[in-house]
Formats: sequence, structure tokens, C-alpha cells
Amino acid sequence: MTATTGLRFAKGHGTQNDFVILADPAAELDVDAALVAALCDRPRGIGADGLLRVARSGALVSGGVLDGLPDGVEPDDWFMDYRNADGSIAEMCGNGVRVFAHFLRASGLVDVDRFTVGSRAGGRPVTVHSFDHVRADVTVEMGVARVGDDGKVRVGDDLYVGTKVDVGNPHLACVVGELTADALAAVDFTTGVVLEPDEFPHGANVELLTPPEPADDGVLTAHMRVFERGVGETRSCGTGLVAAAAAAFAGRGETTGDLRIHIPGGTVRVAIDASGARLRGPSMLVADGVLRDGWRDAGAQ
Repeated sequence: MTATTGLRFAKGHGTQNDFVILADPAAELDVDAALVAALCDRPRGIGADGLLRVARSGALVSGGVLDGLPDGVEPDDWFMDYRNADGSIAEMCGNGVRVFAHFLRASGLVDVDRFTVGSRAGGRPVTVHSFDHVRADVTVEMGVARVGDDGKVRVGDDLYVGTKVDVGNPHLACVVGELTADALAAVDFTTGVVLEPDEFPHGANVELLTPPEPADDGVLTAHMRVFERGVGETRSCGTGLVAAAAAAFAGRGETTGDLRIHIPGGTVRVAIDASGARLRGPSMLVADGVLRDGWRDAGAQ
């Protein structure tokens, strides 16, 4: 199927981490890197941090998009075929899963509140606590966050030491002692981040987190910013929030806990226990539309 003739899309975001959504149940679209990059380019296309293709898992295997079904994914499960804004494939996106689950419920593709979303990182059970055609409150079971050893990243002239965390995709989560919310807001990500290629051969998302402290209501709370591989700085990153929480608990000598995290795009909760991590936060569906014929050719001029 051509990707430029009357293609319908939706636009949504999870704490302002935004996505173009393409419903393609039978995996008939040719979703190549160039198409994704054009759609996600803000001046040229729709504009987004990434693209979510909504397809049946079995259809993606039959079409050769997936080599096989990941762990915990059944052929009839809806699969979040997630691409970064530059067109590269990513294993997982926690904010994307919330938006994906919201889209499934709001569009009537799923008629229950608890179901499994397929991803390259495996099946992710979700619970849609509430939804309408615009807003939803969704919890995603993110699996086990695997905490590794230390790593380093350079941001501008500053060198940060962080903790390597695997949440189905790679992260370097830096809990920076004495870092305040105001100082975090002043960090300049415009020059990008520099990771050691030997430590991160496939790149990684980088999180900067203030040390968790109890807020006035007693809830352990922190502030975070994130630089995503293949995208740049985003206003939120679901897997990054889980990675940051895991690193924060590890730094406190703990393996479990509940952390409220403020990011530029809003606020979420991350709970980690022996069974894994759960991410709860909002989703917004903001628009539906149709791409006009020839939009890619016109946009390239």
C-alpha cells in the first residue's frame, strides 16, 4: 500500500512526549525510515518524537517486519511498532505504550480495560483506568529494570556519572547529588550528549535526575530531564522514567519503592517491586487527519 495516498493518522502524547499514530492492522504499509522521518519532522510533516504503528503481531511476523514473536506476545495481540523520529527502530517506549493503549480503547479496537500490548521488548500488560476520546489514565507494567554498573556522559562542558539501566532499551540514568530543580532546568542539551562508544555501542537514552526527597505530602519526589537517542531532548520518556527511578533507588541502597517524577511534560508515578516496574500517567489524543497526496514531494522542496 502506498504511504502517500489518503493515509489516515492520529496524533497523541504522553506527558508531552508526542507521537504520530498509524492504524495498520494487517501490516500493509511500507513504514520505512524515510517516511517516519518525514512524518515526524515538525516543519515538513506532522511533527512528533516518534511514530506508533498499530498492527497485529502475527501480521508483522508474516510481513517480515518481525523475525518472530517476542516473549509474552501472541499473534492476535496488538503490537506497538515504534520508530524514533529519525526513523530508527526502538525496542520500547513507556509513554508510547500509554498512548497506544488509549488509542486502542478510544477507537474501539479493544473493548476491555486490561490487555497486553506487544513490543520488541516483549509483551507489556496495561490497565486503562479511565478514558474518553481525548484523555486517559494508564498504567503500564514495564517489566524488570536491570541495573548495571556506572557509565559516563558529557553534556556540554559537564561530565556526569550515571548508572546503566536496561528497560528493554539502554539508559544511562544520572542521579546528580545537590542538583536542584532550577539547576536541572538550566542544563543545556542543545549540543547533544557524548557517550563512550565502547560502553554504549548502540547509543543510549540519558537521564538527569535530582536526588529524590519527600514532598510536602510525604511522597518521594524528584525532577528529571531526558535526552533520547535518535530524537534529542524530549519532554518525557517512559522507559527513562523507570530507569531513573531504578537508579535512584539503587543509589539509596534500595531495590523497591514508589517515586513521583516531574518532567517538563507533566508528572508520573513509578512503582518498583519484586515483580518489576509499573509506570502510571496520562495520555492525550489530540487530533485525527488525512495526509494529502504528494505531501512528501512538496515537503522536500
